[in-house]
Amino acid sequence: MSAMANNDSAKVKIYTATWCAFCHATKEYLDKLGVAYSDLDVEHDPANGVAALDKSGQRGIPVLDIEGDIIIGFDRPKIDSALKAHNLITQS
Repeated sequence: MSAMANNDSAKVKIYTATWCAFCHATKEYLDKLGVAYSDLDVEHDPANGVAALDKSGQRGIPVLDIEGDIIIGFDRPKIDSALKAHNLITQS
């Protein structure tokens, strides 16, 4: 079951593409944690690609925006740290 939320209410935004294995891994990880997110497809919506580039300064994906904390790639320790900092998962 996906924890995807609508784009306006999500505190976590992920810029992704369908062909990106690390994008799928990131979404599966957030689903496992029960964290709601919006999935912003850069492949089919050029505006999402521009937003991801503006936020990250590069063309690599996934780009995560966790309440303003920008994380590039599937970096579990950074993702966990940002989620904890914004009280989106409990401290462990």
